[in-house]
Amino acid sequence: MCRNIRVLHNFEPPATSDEVQAAALQYVRKVGGAAKPSAANQAAYDKAVAAVAAATQELLDALVTTAPPKDREVEAAKAKARAAERYGS
Repeated sequence: MCRNIRVLHNFEPPATSDEVQAAALQYVRKVGGAAKPSAANQAAYDKAVAAVAAATQELLDALVTTAPPKDREVEAAKAKARAAERYGS
């Protein structure tokens, strides 16, 4: 999985449309092989991002779980601690 794409399911508050859009953009960039597409490919990228974002939102809306929602701040702190351990910061 792309490192920049984060888990969006089962958080309180739920993932925003901006987070869904950012994940879709990262996915399309990864699959397309370019962080900034050429002018000739921009329309294709934009269309793909919109489609992936819509599919992602549909998935998130349909998922169910019995687990309690995760706290964003707690998860961010855990990620920061893992990064500090990994990179020695």
